[in-house]
Amino acid sequence: MSLYVLGLNHRTAPVDIRERVAFPNDRQRPALEELVRSTLAAEAVLVSTCNRTELYLRGSEAVLNRAAIWLQSEPNAVGLDLDSHLYTLKDEDAARHAFRVAAGLDSMVLGEPQILGQIRHSVKVAAEAGTLGGPLDRLFQDTFQAAKHIRTDTEIGATSVSMAAAALKLAQQLFGDLREVRLLLIGVGEMISLAATHFSAHSPKVIVVANRTVSRAKMVAAKFDTPDSRATAISLSEVPDRIHEFDAVITSTASSVPIIGKGMIENALRLRKRKPMFLVDLAVPRDIEAAVSEMEDVYLYTLDSLGKVIQQNMAAREAALVAAEKIVDTHVQQYQQWVTGRSTVPIIQQLRSRADHYRSIELERAQKMLTRGENPQIVLELLAQALTNKFLHHPMTALKRVSGDERTALAAALEQLYPPPAADEADEP
Repeated sequence: MSLYVLGLNHRTAPVDIRERVAFPNDRQRPALEELVRSTLAAEAVLVSTCNRTELYLRGSEAVLNRAAIWLQSEPNAVGLDLDSHLYTLKDEDAARHAFRVAAGLDSMVLGEPQILGQIRHSVKVAAEAGTLGGPLDRLFQDTFQAAKHIRTDTEIGATSVSMAAAALKLAQQLFGDLREVRLLLIGVGEMISLAATHFSAHSPKVIVVANRTVSRAKMVAAKFDTPDSRATAISLSEVPDRIHEFDAVITSTASSVPIIGKGMIENALRLRKRKPMFLVDLAVPRDIEAAVSEMEDVYLYTLDSLGKVIQQNMAAREAALVAAEKIVDTHVQQYQQWVTGRSTVPIIQQLRSRADHYRSIELERAQKMLTRGENPQIVLELLAQALTNKFLHHPMTALKRVSGDERTALAAALEQLYPPPAADEADEP
C-alpha cells in the first residue's frame, strides 16, 4: 500500500473554490467516515482549513481514484471542475508535503503556527473515528516532532510576515492577553479569513463577522466558533449601532467608499467612555476614513503601516526557511527509513522461521546420534556441515539458474548479505 495526498490549497485554487470544498469542524468526522466507506482506505485523515482541503490516504491507486470522485461528489462541490485545482502526491513526496504543511512552510503565511493546531485537531478526529493506526499515524506523530524542532531551532515563526500576522502582533502589544478582547471582522474575503485564523488561535472573548450578505458571514463565523471563543454573524447595517461593543475591528471589503467614518468612531468612543479601540484597515480603497487616525484613544493601522512591519521581518523569516527545510529533509529521511524497515519485517520473520526449521531438524538428528553413543566431535562436525549445506542450498541453486546481468546482481546482493569476515573475526575461536 502507498501513502497519498489529494488536495487543493491557496496556490492551486481561488477562495471561491476552496470554500466550496471546505469541511467545518462539526462536519469533519462524518465526512471522514464517509470518505473511508467510499474509498476503502486503510487509513485516512481529512485536513480542512481556510486555505486548504487535503485528504491523506493509505491504500492502492484505486483508493486515490475513488477519493477524487468522492471529493467532487460533495454537495457544495457538485458542478465544479476540480481537476485543474487538485494535486496528488505519493509516498516520499506525500510525506515531505505533510512535514512542510505542519511546520507552516507551505502556508500562505510562511511559518504561521495555526496550521499545526488545525492538523492536530484533524488527527485527533481521525483517531476517534478509528481511521488511523499504522504508517499514516506514525507520519503525523513525526510531523509534530519536526514542527516543534523547527520552532525551537529556527527563527521561522519569530516574526510577522503577513498583514494579518502583523496586525495580531500589534494587537498583542496593545492588549496583551487577547482572551478578554471582543473582535469585529468586517467582510468575508481571504484577508478577513486569514485575520480570523490568526486571532482565533488566541481565543478572543467574542468574534463577530459582519457582511452585507449575512449568510456568507455565518459561513465564516462557523469556522471559528469554539467553546472558548464564540463566533456569530451580523449584517453590515448593524455595524454603526454596535461598533462600540468591540475592542478590535478588522475590515476588508470591496466598498468603493469608506464604511467607517470619524463620526461613527467618535460616537463609539463616547459610549465606551474613551476605552481604546484597535482598528485595522486591510482594504483598497480604504474602509476607514483617514481622519480617524488623528483621534485620541484610537490605534489605526493600514496596509502601508503594516507593510513597514512586514518589511523589517521578512529577511529574518526567509533566512530561517533554509534551516527549516534541512530539518524537514532529516525527518523525512528518518520516516522513510522507518517505513522501509517496517516493510522488511515479514521477510526477516520468514528468514528466521526457515532458519529455526533447519536448526530444529539438524539438532534433533544430532541428539539422536549422541543418544546412540556416537563420537560427540563427529556429531558436532556433521551438525555444522548439515546447517551450512542447508543455508547455502538456495543461494547456490539460484546462482546456477540465472546468467548475465541477473547473475551479477544476485552475486552483488549475496556479497552484501555475506561480506568477508573482518580480520578480528577471522581469528576468533
